[in-house]
Order: sequence, then C-alpha cells, then structure tokens
Amino acid sequence: MRLNKLRMAAVVTAVAVVATVMPASQAATNKQLEIFTWWASGGEAAGLKGMTDVFVKANPNTPFVNATVAGAAGVNAKGVLVSRMAAGNPPDTFQAHAGQELSGYVKAGQVEDLTFLYKSEGWNKIFPAGLVKQLTTGGKIYSVPVNIHRANVLWWNPAAAKKAGITAAPKTLDEMLVDMAKFKAVGIDGIALAGNGDWAIAHLFDVVLLGSMGSAKYNGLWTGKTSWRGPDVKKAVDYMAKILAYGNSSKSLDWPDAGKLVTGGKAGFFIMGDWASSQWQSDGLKLETDYTWAPAPNNVDAGPVYMWLSDSFTLPKGAVNRDAGIAWLKVCGSLAGQDSFNPLKGSIAVRTDSDAKKYDSYLQAAMKEWKTDVLVGSTVHGVNYNNAGMAAYDSAVGKFYTGGAKDKTGLIASLVAALAASKA
Repeated sequence: MRLNKLRMAAVVTAVAVVATVMPASQAATNKQLEIFTWWASGGEAAGLKGMTDVFVKANPNTPFVNATVAGAAGVNAKGVLVSRMAAGNPPDTFQAHAGQELSGYVKAGQVEDLTFLYKSEGWNKIFPAGLVKQLTTGGKIYSVPVNIHRANVLWWNPAAAKKAGITAAPKTLDEMLVDMAKFKAVGIDGIALAGNGDWAIAHLFDVVLLGSMGSAKYNGLWTGKTSWRGPDVKKAVDYMAKILAYGNSSKSLDWPDAGKLVTGGKAGFFIMGDWASSQWQSDGLKLETDYTWAPAPNNVDAGPVYMWLSDSFTLPKGAVNRDAGIAWLKVCGSLAGQDSFNPLKGSIAVRTDSDAKKYDSYLQAAMKEWKTDVLVGSTVHGVNYNNAGMAAYDSAVGKFYTGGAKDKTGLIASLVAALAASKA
C-alpha cells in the first residue's frame, strides 16, 4: 500500500474525496497520483472535475486521489500541508496561490524548480510575460498557474438595488457609503460580511485599502514606499470602520452564507472574488438576473484596477510518484486543462490562446480587463505575503471586526507586525 499511516490519516481527516474518478479499492497503489487542494464544493469542485477528466483521458492507468481539506479559503488546508511537508510526507502535487505564498516552501527546499516544464511546454511564450516574471524567483519558477481570479469585485442584487433607488454601481468609496445608507433605509443591510475564519473580512479590507489610496500607494505598501503608519492607511481604516457599520449583525458567517444575503435580497453589496459567481451559478442563479457586478469602488485611479490572484500547482521534492505529478502539471498548463477548469471554477485561463466562447459574460469581460487594467496583487490570497504574513494580516483585521471596529491604533500596529512576520 502506498499510503503510510500518516498519509492515510491526512487524506481521511482532510475530508478526502478518495477516488474522484477511480474506485477506492484501486486508489491506493504505487502508481496513483495524490493531489492536495481545498476545492471541495460548488464551482471549484466542478472545475477540478473538468481538469481531472482531461488528466484521466491522457493517463488512464494512473488512479487519482484528491486529498481535499475544505474551509476558510485554504487556511485549513495550509495547516495540514505544512505538517505533511515538515514530516517528509508530501503529496505528489499541491495547490498554492502563486506569489509570496510559495516562498516558505522554496526557502525550505521543499519544491522543485519547474523551469524545464516552461521550456518544454512553451508556457513562457503562451503565459503573459508579466505573470511569468512575477512567478520567477532567482531565475527559477516553482509553480504552474491554472487560472487568474479577480479579487476586487462588487456584487449586488438588481431587485434590492431597485428597491433602494440605486441605479448604478458606486464608483468611489464615498458613493458606496451613500448607497449603503439607501439600502439601510429600506430595511436591507448595506453590505454582506463574512467573519468566519477572518480571511473574508481581511479580503474586504484589502479591497478598501486599494480603493482608498489607489494602486500606486497600495503597491508601495509591499515595497516600503508607503508607510503602514502613515495617513493613507489611517484613512483606509476609517473607511473600513464606516463600511462595517452597515453590515449584518452575525459575525460568524462563512462567505457562501454571506453571499446568500445578497442574492436573497437581505443585503445590498458584497465584496468578494469572482469565484462567488461560479458558486451562485452552481446554486442555479443567473448572472445579470439574480446578481450583477462591477469593479470595486476606487477613489484615486483614473481607470479600472484589477486585483489578481492565481491558483497554481507544485512539484514537491520527495513526491512518491514524481512522474504522475509532472503529468498533472502538464495538464494544468495545457489549453485543454485550463479551458475545462476555468469556466466552471469562475476564473479566466492564464493562457493567452484560451477560447473566450467557453466563458460567460462576466469572465469574457475579465479576460479583456486582465489585459488592459492596472494590476495589483491580493494580499489575502498569497501574492504579497507568505503564509505567516497572511495569517497575521487576517487575524489583525478579524480582531478589528469582532471588536466592533473601534481599535484603529491597534489594527495599524498589528498590520505593521504582519509585514514584519512576512519578512521574517
């Protein structure tokens, strides 16, 4: 049996979907592929199934094990993964956000350089040059991105907006505050808030930071050009406190439940990544009818800004079935793999030759805007911070939210500490 006791425990307790495409009796063999993700339901599970089908067709003799750890946008999965990697018990490949999130694994020498695949598969010519540059560390690339998500999306229910007398999406944070007051006046919460696990509230704050100070100063937070103790961050924290005051009373909702407040007409706005759309579509809702969208408000930038993140896969050192891991990575970067995965996941392909006809109206718009908008990275989803920095950042904003958004000085001090944690 390939799975030792530790590995089997990780698969079982991680809400493993064993034998996604093969019977369980055939899954635990020396030639299986074990991948590790946090994609457990809705559009993300459907997208993974689409890419899995491509893999199985190309590799019919390789049983497939999806060790999935659900919940908290990957926070739960990352904890299990860190333990497995430290114990020398890696899966054959694991999901991670592209960017600084991978830096800890790279520094620890736990993942292989994949530059050879970029050359053999031609990805350095078919992936956007700017993205390849961001993925490169010391001349090496350690992951294969399967998608691009947009984080700074404003969602709302057209029927609820009509009831509140709102006819267009707010373009600035001040306009958003005015609209949230209109929602409140007709008995609808101004914004849906998801406090479960801190990350979704931190996601909201990340978008508010960007909207308040603009892309140049936001990017400066990660290079040292913008001070976390300066007036720009203080202004963003003030906006955040005002926005939170319009939210739902429950502070323990997971993001899908918070989203249902919007689609059900009980809350006005929802700031969440575009995976929300695939979740709602998997629930049977219709884009532009039951919900609609716009770029999140921005006070500074003259044109639209695209806050991006990317799911990617790696090749851990010491993987039991390295060849199967490489075969999976080839599917991840392939045209067939990405166009089978992304329309269902609610994201766009990394490849520039993707078939736009396979994507819905929102995703087609995202494809165009990815090529033209100013790009900034999502802090909560691994572009700007490593795991330690992200955990500290999420915790800081979560504490501010559950504490009634009163301790602004404490929040800023904790954000400074999060920056230090990411650099340690």
